[in-house]
Amino acid sequence: MNSPHFKKLSGAGVLITLGIIFGDIGTSPLYTFQTLLKEGGRADAFLVLGAISCVFWTLTLQTTFKYIFITLQADNRGEGGIFSLYALVRRYGKKLMIPAIIGAGTLLADGIITPPISVTSAIEGLGLVPALSQHFVAGNELIISIVIGILLLLFFFQQFGTNVVGAAFGPVMLVWFLMLGTLGMLQVAHYPGIFKALNPVYAWDLLTEHPHGFWLLGAVFLCTTGAEALYSDLGHCGRKNIQVSWIFVKTCLVLNYLGQGAWVLTQNKYQTIHGVNPFFEIVPHQFLLPAIGIATLATIIASQALISGSFTLISEAVSMNFWPRITVKYPSNIRGQIYIPSINWILCFGCIAVTLYFRTSESMTAAYGFSITIAMLMTTVLMYYFMRYVKHWPVWLVVIILCAFLSVEFSFFVANAVKIVKRLFFLVFEVGLIFTMYIWYRARKINNRFLHFVDLKDYIPMLKAMSSDQGIPKFATHLIYLTKANSSKQIEQKIIYSILSRKPKRADVYWFIHIERTDEPYTMEYTVEELEDDKVIRLEFRIGFRIQPRVNVLFRKAVEEMIARGELDITSRYESLGSYHLPADFQFVIMEKFLSYNNNFSLSEGFILNSYFAIKHLAQSDAKAFGLDTSETRVEKIPMVVNPLSNIKLKRLDLQPNSNAIL
Repeated sequence: MNSPHFKKLSGAGVLITLGIIFGDIGTSPLYTFQTLLKEGGRADAFLVLGAISCVFWTLTLQTTFKYIFITLQADNRGEGGIFSLYALVRRYGKKLMIPAIIGAGTLLADGIITPPISVTSAIEGLGLVPALSQHFVAGNELIISIVIGILLLLFFFQQFGTNVVGAAFGPVMLVWFLMLGTLGMLQVAHYPGIFKALNPVYAWDLLTEHPHGFWLLGAVFLCTTGAEALYSDLGHCGRKNIQVSWIFVKTCLVLNYLGQGAWVLTQNKYQTIHGVNPFFEIVPHQFLLPAIGIATLATIIASQALISGSFTLISEAVSMNFWPRITVKYPSNIRGQIYIPSINWILCFGCIAVTLYFRTSESMTAAYGFSITIAMLMTTVLMYYFMRYVKHWPVWLVVIILCAFLSVEFSFFVANAVKIVKRLFFLVFEVGLIFTMYIWYRARKINNRFLHFVDLKDYIPMLKAMSSDQGIPKFATHLIYLTKANSSKQIEQKIIYSILSRKPKRADVYWFIHIERTDEPYTMEYTVEELEDDKVIRLEFRIGFRIQPRVNVLFRKAVEEMIARGELDITSRYESLGSYHLPADFQFVIMEKFLSYNNNFSLSEGFILNSYFAIKHLAQSDAKAFGLDTSETRVEKIPMVVNPLSNIKLKRLDLQPNSNAIL
């Protein structure tokens, strides 16, 4: 599904794009217009035309102009999303990690409401079937049980990968969008005057003349909530496929909104339509059950895209040192397809809790969208640096674009701010995500500040001497350390201390492995430097930020290639074993820090480091995170001393001669 073939503009590529990219934004007609009618408090021409005009121009300015035309240009070797954008611009500002962290945290947080709101909206449509209307009432136990059942199955199947069902995503979403467009056109045919709504004057009139006009933007925003996810999934399909398929998608969406508006205006009297969903009302009754079935499939696909996006986001956060190392699995051979068990079940719990807490899709919309407005604002901040310093666009153009985006998004943010009271439920989750990312990043910076490097060439004679010293028991034939030194001329002081001083570790060959994270997503390269012939070797792996650093596998592959080139002989150095051509032993040493009691912190540093080590206890061990087999790995605990305690006033008392002592 992530084949480069599908990233080129093609019919198959466009079809797959429909399935992966537009699920979230494609299911918004299920609840957007219904919410606008409810919050507008009326169903007359003034509100209907104004609401549809707001939706059309939001899709045009926010989704089409900002994301489809401008933001999609910020692709990092074909990959999108806020961390890919951050990787492109981070060298241009020291504090750019703050919008990246806030954007990622808020996008993940609102992610737990997208699957419940979409699936619930679809299942509630069963209440319109005459034979089922008594059983399917919005918010009752039956609907909630079905929604939770669907969500549980969805999250359960994540561990098996989505390549099997993924092939069906495109055709299902094609049918969904064709259904949206067709249903809309049938209603527009009865009331062609609805096309007046495309005039922005109606949007302006609604926002300025309606008693709660500005605050209706909170409901209008629901039509574009999938735009940020659209950018995050850029890497799956390619920019051209997204841009071309958006023409079809936007046409179908606009037709459906126009159709819903036309239906409302053709009803007898312009009464307040309470508890009615215009989306299902425009479906012919004999086609209602199939339409609900297609809607349910579409919402499941939308949820799947969001879950996959969450896995990718967290995986990137781990690679860029914004998140603790956690277990990442690869359920299929499709590049980029990953499964993170802990995130999967956190999202699952969150989605079920949202369903039980809000119960109806109407209640969920009242809390939906606030965080995504923040995520969009953060993307805009990073996009300024991209347009100005990467694209080198003129300042006047960048300022105009920035003002347009910020005006629209800040308006949406203020209008959505009233939702904060109804979404206190999410606040812990949201703050927790951002807090974890910030603490992890800051603590790593503090940690690196106290990393001391020494000149490696000064210690190579000692390593050679110790290696041939038969008086020291051999620790391993091949001894391997992971190093943070960017230069082959340097090594951490703690590694030298571990080898020479902390019970000397004699070995025949010392290996130092350095992992460099590149700003490109899928780099897989390495270099070999023999610093001392057959004695000290440095391996440098250049790994893209979307690749998990499975050091054991990478090291083995590099060693195999060195053997094939005749650069390395791994026959055992023990005489008794070497004569039988048995392979030598390899031993990894991982050095894990713990916070020493011998520290005198400032208040902020103490809080950050204590929080960091508390989170670290819950995270995966370094050995697991780097994909090292435990049988070949030894973990050494070393104390982290940031500010040693000083000015300790300890008084020595001299012993007085004891006259009664026995001489």
